[in-house]
Amino acid sequence: MVPQIWTDPDTIEWSQLLLNSFCHWTGRELLERVGDPVYQAHALFLSPFVVVSHGMEEDPLINYGNQVALELWEMTWEDLTRTPSRLTAEPTNRAEREWMLEQARTRGYLDTYQGVRVTSTGRRFLVENALIWNVLDAERQRIGQAATFMQWTWLP
Repeated sequence: MVPQIWTDPDTIEWSQLLLNSFCHWTGRELLERVGDPVYQAHALFLSPFVVVSHGMEEDPLINYGNQVALELWEMTWEDLTRTPSRLTAEPTNRAEREWMLEQARTRGYLDTYQGVRVTSTGRRFLVENALIWNVLDAERQRIGQAATFMQWTWLP
């Protein structure tokens, strides 16, 4: 486990943007919003469901993954946050992944996603019932995309 990554000021700020944007698009909270931003960043990092996001680079890099995401993709925080988002899918599934991300970009969020992903060690899993949303800054400009899910099935 990464020691107290949620206390990093950039992680605290990004956590607030994730939570605010989720509520903006869905009209509900991703988790109970109690306590201060550090407490909320801690709760998000230790939540029992996957939360992962990427920025807006030409080849977007993952910029956040909570503890469940780190364990699922079998990576450290440092490795995950240096990984191009597209590499979480196998080459044969990347067109479908890009289509799904475009649907979320256009609509603000998409709550019907499922798809095959791959861990850092090559293990494959099917993501089920994922919700993808656009991450917005304080001016409501899109600055990334995020996903959350709590169901996945390991594939042979």
